[in-house]
Amino acid sequence: MGETITFWVLAVVSVGAALGVVFNRKAVYSALMLGTVMLSLAVLYAVQDAPFLAAVQIIVYTGAIMMLFLFVLMLVGVDSSDSFVETLKGQRFWAAIAALGFVTLIVLAFGNAIFADEVGLAQATAQGGYIRSIALLLFTKYVFAFEITSALLITAALGAMVLAHRERLTEKATQKDLSRARFLGDRPSPLPGPGTYARNNAIDMPALLPDGSVAESSVNRYIARYDVEHGHLPEDPKLAAAIRHRADDEGSESGDAESNAEESNGVTK
Repeated sequence: MGETITFWVLAVVSVGAALGVVFNRKAVYSALMLGTVMLSLAVLYAVQDAPFLAAVQIIVYTGAIMMLFLFVLMLVGVDSSDSFVETLKGQRFWAAIAALGFVTLIVLAFGNAIFADEVGLAQATAQGGYIRSIALLLFTKYVFAFEITSALLITAALGAMVLAHRERLTEKATQKDLSRARFLGDRPSPLPGPGTYARNNAIDMPALLPDGSVAESSVNRYIARYDVEHGHLPEDPKLAAAIRHRADDEGSESGDAESNAEESNGVTK
């Protein structure tokens, strides 16, 4: 009974998270949803008396593969705008071919699960336990598929590095150049940390400078916009006004970025 309840609960969570991976517009949310799917699969493996697969699911996929995804996201940038200009010729055609092949694999998998003879856990692990049975299948019957999968993972890692690479239009600034530009600018000192000289250390509270003024630049613009949209504003009118102003600045910056993107797309077309 407990196994059945666990399966149906995790099945709903896994399907919902998988749909979130596909339909989320932000890559960070998609990566988190993918981690939820992997953890749910690990729990299902553990419920089915397969602790080795559960450990591999957590260590290899949730640990290594998800770290690779997050590393690529850090390279690309969370707030970077997506480009809608197609740079690869024929990618829609090959994407349609890949989708057709994937649908064929799904149909074959369902057909194999419905019409094939059932094999119990005791019969599947009769050759000396589940670890020995999995090892024998990997290095005998499915050794070619195993090697192809490893090559595919290496190719995916190299492809992620290529996609995350940015072409430099100017020379990389050295530490000396950055220091000179910093002291020649309007703010030679670093930005104040959130909650500095304030009554709390919350990351959504603007810092108070030593003269008592509010430092709007100490609040992340995404956090300020979230607080304004959900009404999470402090009672202090000065702090609330600073958060609203910071959110307005974020909206104007995003609007300018969208207009620049539209102009660049128009020039490209």
